Amino acid sequence: MGAPLRSETLTRKPRGFCTNPVRVMIVDDSLTVRTVFSRMIKQEHDMVIVGTANTAEAGLSDLPGAAPDVMMLDLEMPGMGGLEALPKIMEIAPKTKVLVISSLTADGAESTVKALSLGAADTMLKPRPGGFDDDYKAGLLGKIRALKGLPPEETEQAAPSSANVPQVGKPPQAIAIGASTGGIHALNLFLRQVPQNFDLPILVTQHLPASFIPVFAQQMEMAGNRPAVLADEGTVIERGKIYIAPGHGHMVVRKAGGRRVIGLAYHPVKSGCMPSVDPMFETLAEAYDGHVSGVLLSGMGRDGTDGAQALLSAGGTMFAQNAETCAVWGMPRAISEMGLAAAVLPPAELADALLDSVGADAWR
Repeated sequence: MGAPLRSETLTRKPRGFCTNPVRVMIVDDSLTVRTVFSRMIKQEHDMVIVGTANTAEAGLSDLPGAAPDVMMLDLEMPGMGGLEALPKIMEIAPKTKVLVISSLTADGAESTVKALSLGAADTMLKPRPGGFDDDYKAGLLGKIRALKGLPPEETEQAAPSSANVPQVGKPPQAIAIGASTGGIHALNLFLRQVPQNFDLPILVTQHLPASFIPVFAQQMEMAGNRPAVLADEGTVIERGKIYIAPGHGHMVVRKAGGRRVIGLAYHPVKSGCMPSVDPMFETLAEAYDGHVSGVLLSGMGRDGTDGAQALLSAGGTMFAQNAETCAVWGMPRAISEMGLAAAVLPPAELADALLDSVGADAWR
């Protein structure tokens, strides 16, 4: 293995230069991977490589000077390793978004989900040799651009007016949470704020590869201090439990014999997500006659917007994570700007606001 690579900085402006490019740093022990990723990014007019390193130690050393918007981080490296380095990265550069890209993400879901819970913004599987094709490139570049986020002035202008905030709706009999990029960290913060004697069922749809879902469910069980159940066809919804959408289908809810039962659906949705938050919100609104509180946490796109409108039309209540604490203020931004959220706050404060809005029936 060669000596650690030091930061590279842009010294001249190529044709089509962007005045505010996404600053990307690559930390990976594979020279091949660093080279391939660097070529992909350098071809984009709105991105620039500000540093590369082949160890976590070298990446940490170069981080203050590189000041990346996005760090692409390998988890499995000699020495410190990406997982151990992650808290140090977040301490040194709190505004840097970490995109975990590692060979461990295919078989080591536990390490990846742990990284996401610690604050890594998103993950992408490192393809096998020959897998760096156009589809992979498009997916990677899309994630990097999304993690760049909004400039501060645009975020401030997009904040919803308190005058447009709707009133809290019907007392909830269930809680539904939708999340995507950055959502696992937010979910941990939210669920840790919910006391054990709060026993309404909590349904969660998180955009995540199917292979990660069992490990994700285990983590939600620990964060929520209550059983977490992988949703399946015919699963009966019970108080005091968390229900997790599988990675291969939408989690939907229906009435059956006086009970609420989970089903799985596979139809295409407008957002293109699988699983999608919209079917969960829409079917819950009908099955519970609007007695539902919905929450949208960090994530790109607008998944959950249509479902939120259906939930509110039935008499439910929506809550949204604020821009400052989101890895990507997309899903919560959509309902915030439409004036659909009763509160727009950081995850732990959202939990407090939701708990304050429920009735006595939500507690054991």
